[in-house]
Amino acid sequence: MTMELASVRVVRKPWGKTDLRPWSELGHDGAAVGELWFQRADKLAPEPALLLKLLFTDEPLSVQVHPNNNFAHSIGLPHGKTEAWYVLAADKGAGVALGLKRELTRPQLRAAIEDGSIVELLHWQDVAVGEGLLVPAGTIHAIGGGLVLAEIQQRSDATFRMFDYGRQRELHLDGAVGSAVAGPAIVQSAPVRLSEARTVMAQSAYFVLENIELVPNSHWEIDAGSETWLLILEGEAAFDLSQVAAGEAIFLEGHRTTVRTGERGACGLLAYVGSAPVPNLLVGRNGIPMEVMAERFPELGLGRQIKKRDAPARPWGIRS
Repeated sequence: MTMELASVRVVRKPWGKTDLRPWSELGHDGAAVGELWFQRADKLAPEPALLLKLLFTDEPLSVQVHPNNNFAHSIGLPHGKTEAWYVLAADKGAGVALGLKRELTRPQLRAAIEDGSIVELLHWQDVAVGEGLLVPAGTIHAIGGGLVLAEIQQRSDATFRMFDYGRQRELHLDGAVGSAVAGPAIVQSAPVRLSEARTVMAQSAYFVLENIELVPNSHWEIDAGSETWLLILEGEAAFDLSQVAAGEAIFLEGHRTTVRTGERGACGLLAYVGSAPVPNLLVGRNGIPMEVMAERFPELGLGRQIKKRDAPARPWGIRS
């Protein structure tokens, strides 16, 4: 049974920001911070399956692609990298690129990387605060400047750069061509509202990312059977006896904890291992029973989970 306040690792990047407020007080030394990684506080603990980050961009990131599991295994890596983004802040006109405008053959993709024309083939889109985007492994993508994103990903640093805006960093031609889906990206799924408190923003074979909104002066319970990360974005909440403020994250695994909000309530992101929403992961005043979810959202396949349950659901509507 584990519950930890996550530690934070600062990652310097040439495209990063020097002012990370209100999400962090770090970065005031004048050196650009591109990423904050949330990590297990216990340095001797097994490596988690997921990596939770905050990304801060003053300039565009490289055009890049991440391998899927099969390609990663073929080059000796333990797994690939599917990721998802949640937009926390966006300057006017800020956007991301997902996929290409048209299909390319592998020789065409190689040529476009070699002559730099790959940057002209990207499909750019504006983004808005509160938007969630899934980036499956193999998707050619780029992140523009003027953004703050929360990212959840398979824990892998396998990145193949295709174009880097003259920064003179290494490009990875063979890896990029071998792992990329050289065409348009998948159509993004609409958010799925599970309850007044929970909205699924992105869902993959490896993780689920939810936005959560906990009303002021409310009482909840989180039952995290598998690896779960919770990042507070606004307000604050008490996890058992630990107070967690905006910009801080909690790691849970095999642990049940009570959560209480104060006068301001709390909102945040909940990310966990698995391919489908966990119905009773967050239970409280605004919760919704598994049976109701199964009827309301048949596409989630929750009926199978109901049949497999070893114990009855907990009483609903816990109140402080």
